Amino acid sequence: MEPDAITALAAEAYVYGSPLVRQLSAVRACLQEGCGALAPSPFNDFAHADGPATPGTHVPFAPADLVDALAQLDLSGGPVRLHVPDTAGAYYVLQFVDAWGNAFAYLGPRATGSGEGDWLVVPPGWSVTVPDVVSGVIDAPTSVVSVVGRLACDGPEDMPRVRALQQELTLTHLGDRAHRTGLPATESGVPGELRFFEELRVWMADFPPAAADRAYQDRFQPLGLLEEGISPYVSAGPSLARGLGRGLALGRLRVEEAARRPVAGGPPGSWQTVPHLRDYNLDHLGVGTLGSPEWRIPDREASYLVRAVAARRGRWLPHGYEAVYAHTSRDSRGHSLTGAHRYVLRLAQPPPVRAFWSLTVYDSPGGHLVVNAADRYAIGDRTPGLVYGADGSLTLHLSAERPEAPEAAANWLPVPAGAFLPLMRLHLPGQPVLDGTYVLPPFARAPDRRTSADAP
Repeated sequence: MEPDAITALAAEAYVYGSPLVRQLSAVRACLQEGCGALAPSPFNDFAHADGPATPGTHVPFAPADLVDALAQLDLSGGPVRLHVPDTAGAYYVLQFVDAWGNAFAYLGPRATGSGEGDWLVVPPGWSVTVPDVVSGVIDAPTSVVSVVGRLACDGPEDMPRVRALQQELTLTHLGDRAHRTGLPATESGVPGELRFFEELRVWMADFPPAAADRAYQDRFQPLGLLEEGISPYVSAGPSLARGLGRGLALGRLRVEEAARRPVAGGPPGSWQTVPHLRDYNLDHLGVGTLGSPEWRIPDREASYLVRAVAARRGRWLPHGYEAVYAHTSRDSRGHSLTGAHRYVLRLAQPPPVRAFWSLTVYDSPGGHLVVNAADRYAIGDRTPGLVYGADGSLTLHLSAERPEAPEAAANWLPVPAGAFLPLMRLHLPGQPVLDGTYVLPPFARAPDRRTSADAP
């Protein structure tokens, strides 16, 4: 192929394959190094957080009212049984993500209820009789799967309940063969600038996608991505190496530009939401997923860029019908939010959700929680002592200093002294959130507090 053709094809391969490489790189890191605040854990075992995020967690945009649980499953040796405890109606979700970043199943109150159960997670092509004692079967599209758990927590006093649930959330390997202890190895002699293509080559072969996607990836044969055995990148010719390098840069640029593209429309201070960022899963819709047209991208090739953007923005985010995240960085006048000023957020109607909603503030651009004297890092419909208006409205106060009025202090969320970014999490959002008829209002800047020096 001509050099320009190789570059163009390599850029397409990056858009198509970067979700696989990102996902499995994250799996590898979780096995070897840990993930965020979670310690490393072997295949088919859960890693649990000690509690909700705190300023000491140092994980960008970590939730302050959820406790994370994470397991990497390897089904190469056979099925795994997952035991889920009874949460007595409390919210939780277990989200199943395949090697390509597709969320293909959910367990939790929305999908399967909050009762106790045993689920059989089976590898591709598994056809043995299902035991009667299990609640159901989760068919995995790939032999490696991430199980991403989030357990609602109402604060430190609620952690004994959450810890009991963690102990009951268990995995048991039922296969007749030993499962893997790591991911398929790539060749060590590949130059650094070609490592992406080597990982894509090896992992595409071991974790094949749906049939329709396999037909699409056949186009990458000229790049060596379908070669078996010895890697073609150990001694790639100058023309191929140059085209792959340029294509890699072009593909990355394409994804970065799409990821930075703002959501169109809205007045100053509008909240941005992307409830349909996970709609690229077109083939494997299992327990707890929705396959109706509004939750599927009709153009398969267009879905590859959406999938790459989703992998770039943040791994393991759920479909919009499970949770919607909204953020903004400006007030109603279009000015950046900063702890130098005070703000109010008046919710004429609190967000319509079937689980709960909460607002958390992070520093900007780091995305970390910042220590405050009140030790409050999230506020929402589960926050005790909130003061509602006679009309049912709720006014939240955001400022670096505690408000003087008791009603405002009850509804106060402390913010950092500098720039900050508020993030609203809407768990099990109602239809008005999903169809856009419910709109979060912008933050209004409150009059700055007068000091004695300002007095006439």
